[in-house]
Amino acid sequence: MEKAYSFESLNEIAGGDEEFIAVIAKTFLDEIPPDLKALAQAIENNNKPLAYQFAHKMKPNLEMLGLNLTKDVTAIESWTNTTKNKSAAEPHIQKIESILNQVFTELKTDFHL
Repeated sequence: MEKAYSFESLNEIAGGDEEFIAVIAKTFLDEIPPDLKALAQAIENNNKPLAYQFAHKMKPNLEMLGLNLTKDVTAIESWTNTTKNKSAAEPHIQKIESILNQVFTELKTDFHL
């Protein structure tokens, strides 16, 4: 089964250092779930400044794992500068949550975390 994240991307960033790859995976699992929850809550509460902060903070970590979520994160960032209500951002956060929940499971399994 194909992974939701790119091991090749992780390997490239870590220069093939397996211990460093494991550290990256653990750090991702420590930092991204609470950030994702905060982002979803910010959108739910229509708190655009906070939503922007979390979306912007998460973007490099998502790219590091080769996740194809940049368009969705950028769409949320753009939404924060509009007068549109939260329904404009909801499909994007739903996609991000769905993919990241799969990534969290895969990383825990793959790195025995």
